[in-house]
Amino acid sequence: MSSTALSAVLIGPMAAGKTAVGRELARRLREPFADLDALIVEAAGKSIPEIFAEDGEGYFRDLEARLLAEALVARTGVLALGGGAPVRFESGDLLRGGPVVLLRVDEETVATRLRRTQDRPMLSGEDPMQRWREITAERMPHYRDVARWVVDTHRQPPAALARRIHDLIREDPPKETA
Repeated sequence: MSSTALSAVLIGPMAAGKTAVGRELARRLREPFADLDALIVEAAGKSIPEIFAEDGEGYFRDLEARLLAEALVARTGVLALGGGAPVRFESGDLLRGGPVVLLRVDEETVATRLRRTQDRPMLSGEDPMQRWREITAERMPHYRDVARWVVDTHRQPPAALARRIHDLIREDPPKETA
């Protein structure tokens, strides 16, 4: 990972809780929090479903990769990524070796979370859970490749997960790179 002042970068499948855990971790560390999807929405001036519908996934992924590269250099604190962000080759290269935490999530939790929202364009179709399984299976090798730590989120609230991640960071802090 290029030189960064980020304390943690949270990755994982859609609906893993990266944003909720990231906010809690940032609060615990008394550091700023940023969500890459929110940065994308801000830069594009429209929602992620609108970006997918109007500009396509390719445009979204290009914007995501550019904003991730910028965030890794310019931001401090905690950064939560969208599920597909670590998959691009250049993004994986930027993340590898950094303070990257993979949040693993069980299907039951995902199903509950997906019932509460309709704003995930990658999961549109007849069977969102089957699509989630396929996408997660495809992306998991990329997640594991760049993750320094893996945290199982099963039945744990964001505060408990933030505590666990904070402990991991204190026990095994990332080395500074230039």
